[in-house]
Amino acid sequence: MKNEKPNSIPPKAGPNSDYHTPVLLKETVDGLKIVADGIYVDCTFGGGGHSKAILEKLDKNGKLIAFDQDEDAKRNIPKDPRIIFVPHNFRHLQRFLKLHNINVVDGILADLGVSSHQFDEAERGFSTRHDAPLDMRMDQRQSLTAADVIANYSEQQLHKIFEQYGEVTNSKTLARTIVELRSTQSLKSINAFKQALHGVVKGNPNRYFAQVFQALRIEVNDELGALKEMLQQIPPLLKPGCRAAIITFHSLEDRLVKNFFRRGTFEQTEENPFIMSKSVNELKVITKKPIEASEEEMKQNPRARSAKLRVVEKVMMV
Repeated sequence: MKNEKPNSIPPKAGPNSDYHTPVLLKETVDGLKIVADGIYVDCTFGGGGHSKAILEKLDKNGKLIAFDQDEDAKRNIPKDPRIIFVPHNFRHLQRFLKLHNINVVDGILADLGVSSHQFDEAERGFSTRHDAPLDMRMDQRQSLTAADVIANYSEQQLHKIFEQYGEVTNSKTLARTIVELRSTQSLKSINAFKQALHGVVKGNPNRYFAQVFQALRIEVNDELGALKEMLQQIPPLLKPGCRAAIITFHSLEDRLVKNFFRRGTFEQTEENPFIMSKSVNELKVITKKPIEASEEEMKQNPRARSAKLRVVEKVMMV
């Protein structure tokens, strides 16, 4: 494989910047150390910004497999013979790569942020700024919505997701109040939900409801479960010497990525002095500390403020 890029083919369509502005673009692409004839995976295609930057570094033999479970992302696919679009969640990475006769790849990218488009499309129910049904499904084919979670989860379940996924200060009180209110009034829309619960808000209402909505979104889309499944597929999929780059936007995601990159597993192994075998981590951490957006990028794109990029490399096993 070559590091130069002879016969490079520019993609015929650019990314949709109205859909989503890619964060840490140069840092991510540089971190992947792209080879011109390699096979790369963009787990979160979105507006296509990161994918376009990868395609620009590939020659005619290079290939990009782009995953996105959001139907709207299909609009942004460039007319480029080197790209394969997979309209599914990245938790099914290996399965769909095998369907395309791909067993190993030269690099994997995932930008875990919710796209600007999803926040701005009021009817999707992701943003506290608009009134709409409490939906929050990334994949419109699935049945579970945020309104279903609010209507059907027990007080204990609600308490757990608000505490763990949203780090909501008074998550127990919030859960109890929802259970009390939902029998007498509708909480199916964003405004109805916010108005019904204004009495339990702690601190800044915008920040409070942002945390609540984050918790609901993570639960509806099983975001942490999908992330764990995707991370576990990185070691067998990456060729030795090749890299994966993951961009996270909140501490729960970042902790999962950091710990997996450091240990190469989620399994808890007990220390046993009588057993000499030890699990081998096939991954070498490239970014000792996460790469964060520059002041200039944060000014141009405020959503980059919480972004953290971590890069790992598959080691050559002797």
